[in-house]
Amino acid sequence: MKHFEGIHVALVTPMTENHEVDYRRLYEISKWLIEKGIHGLIPGGSLGEYAVLSDDERAKVVETVIDAAKGRVPVSVGSGAPATSQVVKWCEHAKGLGASGIMALPPINYKPLEHEIVEHYRQISNVGLPVIAYNNPRDYPTDLTPEFLAELEKIENVVAVKEFSGDVRRVHDILEKTSLEVLIGVDDLSLEGPLMGATGWIAGVPNALPEECLELFQLAREGNVEKALPLYRSLLPLFQYDAIPQLVQAIKYMMELNGQPAGPTRPPRLKLDDKTYQDIKHFFDKSRSTLQNQ
Repeated sequence: MKHFEGIHVALVTPMTENHEVDYRRLYEISKWLIEKGIHGLIPGGSLGEYAVLSDDERAKVVETVIDAAKGRVPVSVGSGAPATSQVVKWCEHAKGLGASGIMALPPINYKPLEHEIVEHYRQISNVGLPVIAYNNPRDYPTDLTPEFLAELEKIENVVAVKEFSGDVRRVHDILEKTSLEVLIGVDDLSLEGPLMGATGWIAGVPNALPEECLELFQLAREGNVEKALPLYRSLLPLFQYDAIPQLVQAIKYMMELNGQPAGPTRPPRLKLDDKTYQDIKHFFDKSRSTLQNQ
């Protein structure tokens, strides 16, 4: 049984110009993505600026997305927090609202020992929802290697991994060494990952371009490289913004370019420089022109 097939959008958190959470826009964006065919939604991740939200804001973000989904697609909730007890609290909150799963980082504040990571995930699993272990050695001190994932999958509810290392060879190794579902976690491997066997994609740029990304992912799952490659190449310059520290600003701007504004980012994230915005718009316009001519 697959729990997390398809594209699961790691949602942005819309803000007003005064940096207040715009729950109305969050509801609208969630509904729009579902209507475009997205397979699942993930609030509360890094792209959703969870680290700068108050507890009340974070709780209401999850509540808003689950309300917007109305059971039409699964909602899996990001649970990142400094203490395991805090992570478990967010998992329990998500379960109480009817969430379908949890996306869970290893301990984030320091480089933990292996038995500490295991216990961290065991406590998350005890909440009783399917768990996506989130491997992000680019931004956090732990690398969930394929060998270690084989240990983690012994925990009852750990059923999938978001693979964000940027090394597509990891997909092969995880599938060889474990029975976990692999969800590609970097947008610029959204062609290579499914071709190598990833069955899901936890995605950033599809916040802005859901239809194009759905077509790409389906073609890649089918192994139709001939049709997928031109589409992928047209989107790749935009996908590469998903793997930089300024991904939130970049993706929110892409959404604005596509008529789905999500407002500014909350400090310490500030506006990008003019050259970066010009580059994003250039790549966005070029991609749209290429797609229209295909």
